[in-house]
Amino acid sequence: MSEFLPPTRVRAILRLAQPPARRFLPGLAAGVASALSAVALLATSAWLITRAAEQPPILYLSVAIVGVRAFALGRSAFRYLDRLTSHDAAFRQLAALRVGVFERILPLAPAGLANTRRGDLLTRLVRDVDDLQDFPLRVVQPLATAGVLAVLSVAGVWLLSPLAALGLAVCLVLAGVLGTAASGSVAAGSERELAPLRGDLADRVLELVENIDVLTAFGVLDARLDGLATADDRLRRATLRRSVGVGIQGAVLSLFAGAATVAALLAGFGGLSGGSLPGPDFAVIVLVPMAVFEVFAVVPAALGAWRQVRSSAERVADAVPTTVPREIPIERDADTAAVAVAPAVASAVSAQPVLRLTGVGAFWPGATEPGVSGVTLRLGPGERVHLAGPSGAGKTTLAQVLVRFLDYTGSYTLDGVEANSLTPSAVRRFVGLCEQQPWLFDDSIRQNLLFARETSSDDDLLAVLDRVGLADWTAQRGGLDARVGERGALVSGGQAQRIALARALLADFPVLVVDEPTANVDEAQGDRLVRDILEAASEDGRAVLLISHTPVPDELITARVTLPA
Repeated sequence: MSEFLPPTRVRAILRLAQPPARRFLPGLAAGVASALSAVALLATSAWLITRAAEQPPILYLSVAIVGVRAFALGRSAFRYLDRLTSHDAAFRQLAALRVGVFERILPLAPAGLANTRRGDLLTRLVRDVDDLQDFPLRVVQPLATAGVLAVLSVAGVWLLSPLAALGLAVCLVLAGVLGTAASGSVAAGSERELAPLRGDLADRVLELVENIDVLTAFGVLDARLDGLATADDRLRRATLRRSVGVGIQGAVLSLFAGAATVAALLAGFGGLSGGSLPGPDFAVIVLVPMAVFEVFAVVPAALGAWRQVRSSAERVADAVPTTVPREIPIERDADTAAVAVAPAVASAVSAQPVLRLTGVGAFWPGATEPGVSGVTLRLGPGERVHLAGPSGAGKTTLAQVLVRFLDYTGSYTLDGVEANSLTPSAVRRFVGLCEQQPWLFDDSIRQNLLFARETSSDDDLLAVLDRVGLADWTAQRGGLDARVGERGALVSGGQAQRIALARALLADFPVLVVDEPTANVDEAQGDRLVRDILEAASEDGRAVLLISHTPVPDELITARVTLPA
């Protein structure tokens, strides 16, 4: 898709990757000074050695001796400053870039990312974003440094021999053009392909790691491994073609570096034999091209890096929305007009609000048919409402609406305040969600609870675990430090639901939406889980909306709502 992206979107990402001038220019100045010191060191050394062979008084050599020492020290010192300041600027900007990308993609989460390949998205947000640090370090600064050095070096040689300077300028231009063309003809395609191929490989690896049990059970693991090997082979071939291109451009640069030296020799012989060009000056114009081309060698490499950086920028831009789909409510805290209004509106909602839906409907992003429509219900403090309906009726869609992951039609109010007059995060301070497949971090039970309320003590955590029926289980596992495994692999579906409920109780949502808690447990466990959830969640006057397609005893609920098929 990236080839159809508007150029403005790619430029916006590249602008995020480029450090501001106040941070970038010191590194650029140090890089130019280091490159000039390297060329000046070779030129001064050549002049000094040749002049010393003529055995003049030492006074005539003292300035050159000091110059050699100064340029040698300057080359290293400026090189260090270049690396220190330029990398510091790039890394600081990388942090800002990563945060900026997350801020731009955040409005889509989670409803707008339902169809996104997670491995490829991970590669875009990690590897491709990391690659963008090469834009200032391997593209902008090397090209600027090489350009300044080439101009100043040609000007310096011109003062000694215009003909040699002309030869140096021609060889630099030809080396830049032909080296880039030769390298691009071999490696340009592979450099653009590297980022997408890495994303495809990461997606396949993630699929294998997360689903190896299912793939093994159905006998398709070998086929998936073959696909992984094929993807890895494509990435390897692209990397190899890129390396061949780098080798070709190195050969072209070496060829023209030699040609520039030969041109200087031919240009200097006439002046040397005619007596118009001193021997030390002749040595300078012959040896300077070697130093110049050593620095100028970064030009084709920088252009190759540019192709790869642009490819990564296109992929990042493709993942970052320019506009949020109309089905996704935006966080209007960024709108200065809403900042003044939202707190005043939110203050009208009580600590235990009455939630009311009237003819509520919602669409998923890009869908032509509503995911749910015509829902009307009331949920007050202490009430327990059972929302039922067949699969596909829109129960989970409604849960996404209630926590404002999806926008809605109709009316959705909290104490008479329309939910779309509040920011989504303000609504989520009143309405919490225990999702159908709760996410558990690969960490301890303690850490899976603490993020709901960081100030909780161990006694608070053990108390809430007791409320959801996990006190004995936690003790048997060794306490709060017991790990739950990646995505809760070490706990059952019912235990995962109870941990999610414990988190919601710690967060103290006055309205709690519990989405299909029995989806991953057997019938007997499901009945106990529903009873425990309703009894624990409805304490302290909390309102509970239980979304489930399975029957719930009448004594556990205060009302029922059924969605049509």
